[in-house]
Amino acid sequence: MKQMIKKQFLVVLSSLFSVAAFAQIPEDVLKYSWGPTNGTARSNAIGGAMGSLGGDLSATYTNPAGLAFYRTSDFVLSPGFSMLNNKGAFRGTDAKAKGNSFNLGPTGFVGGLDARGPWRNKTFSFAVNRTANFNNKVVYRGFNDFSSFAEQYAAEAAYSGQSIDQMLGTGSNVSLGTKMALYTYLIDTVSLGGQSPDFISMAMFDNLRNGNPLLLSQQHTVETSGGITELAIGFAGNHSDKFYIGGSLGIPIVNYERVSTLREEDATANNNNNFNFAELSERFTTKGFGFNLKLGMIAKAGEKLRLGLAVHSPSIYALTDSYVGNLSTDLDSFRSVPGIYDVSSNLFNNNQTPEYEYDLNTPWKFIVSGAYVINSVEDVRQQKGFITGEVEYVSHKSNKFRSADGTGEEYYSDLNNVNKTYYKNAFNVRLGGEMKFNTLMGRLGFAYYGNPYADSELKANKMFISGGVGYRNAGFFVDLTYVHSIQKDISFPYRLPDKANTFSNIRTNGSNVSLTFGVKI
Repeated sequence: MKQMIKKQFLVVLSSLFSVAAFAQIPEDVLKYSWGPTNGTARSNAIGGAMGSLGGDLSATYTNPAGLAFYRTSDFVLSPGFSMLNNKGAFRGTDAKAKGNSFNLGPTGFVGGLDARGPWRNKTFSFAVNRTANFNNKVVYRGFNDFSSFAEQYAAEAAYSGQSIDQMLGTGSNVSLGTKMALYTYLIDTVSLGGQSPDFISMAMFDNLRNGNPLLLSQQHTVETSGGITELAIGFAGNHSDKFYIGGSLGIPIVNYERVSTLREEDATANNNNNFNFAELSERFTTKGFGFNLKLGMIAKAGEKLRLGLAVHSPSIYALTDSYVGNLSTDLDSFRSVPGIYDVSSNLFNNNQTPEYEYDLNTPWKFIVSGAYVINSVEDVRQQKGFITGEVEYVSHKSNKFRSADGTGEEYYSDLNNVNKTYYKNAFNVRLGGEMKFNTLMGRLGFAYYGNPYADSELKANKMFISGGVGYRNAGFFVDLTYVHSIQKDISFPYRLPDKANTFSNIRTNGSNVSLTFGVKI
């Protein structure tokens, strides 16, 4: 692992040691901005490349100018179902897990009103959409011969300059994880080689004091649930059937939960090395809401060519986190009374679950698109189809955390600086097409979402291959789409400030089925 990752988190961990909150890490922000916006079945079938097209409720969330193609009013309902198969590769060992969930695509009302004069019609929409689905499960395991997750707590304890009694006291500002590790003796002060006592992870005791080989069996299980549900109001206008402009105001509502279990066991077959196992179970939630603005335009460059441009502002969130952890340890005969020591993080917070409020700005998005319409005529029923594509630029480096009450500002400043070096801005590409056969339509699409990580060792991207069919007749339509996803990402089980960090490569194959019903009213 390159030293860059290690040095970045040394800065964050050092700042974290000075605040009591259960702090955010850079990966927390990625779930808000990396991935496709869920669309109607028609939009999903063409890879989400709706930026220069119209006549679809998805335009509210992509390029609102596309709403101006409506001349009538529609009610739209878009249910869906997702299936994910994950494989976590960690230190030469693979583990598999599955995650399934129902989903809701753009659902709501769009109304188009004909008008006289150069502004041919005006359109408004109201929609609700699950723009991000967090339901998933990831498992990875392997053998580790150089680090323990408790080393992060030993480093914090050493950095604090406090005694054990001070850190366990009510006025201490060390993290809840370090307090739990001290309480269960997972970290303790040990004198090595005649030097002054220092904090170490007990999993490392035999290796550091006696030079015996270290070998830990580690497993990390992470289950996430919830999503982002966005309410949106859109408005658009059509000038002379040549130029279309629109905007939408979104109110995203966040409901996120992550339940994880990180366990490491002694794999050396030595029953007298002062470590048997440690298991950390955590429940982390985020709730809140925000707002964003999307603006767009579409221009007809001739009869068959359409060009689009859209800008998505950052979503400005007010969020509240809560955290509960539980740590269990078995240290062989290290203590005078052997056995399993267990503690909850709530013990150090008056038996209450702590909550932390903060603000977050997500990245800007800029979308340039184009479409070629086959047999372009004013009567869309006579059109034979289209080919469309778009490029999206996402400013991942501009993610920004802020304190909600003025506390912990130094930590958030350091975290924002890490985001700027940890992430890079990325391009996403979406392509699609549709062929019309009277009342029936066939569609294909492809989308690629680029790697948001700046370090070349962190391999990540998302690809989506899609196909679907549609039927339109007598004021009624129905679309059915299947999307196959191939995704690569990374997961760090823990972070250490003084040595290289190990991580898992996560590969995901997913299936999504979406169905959209619509009726003109």
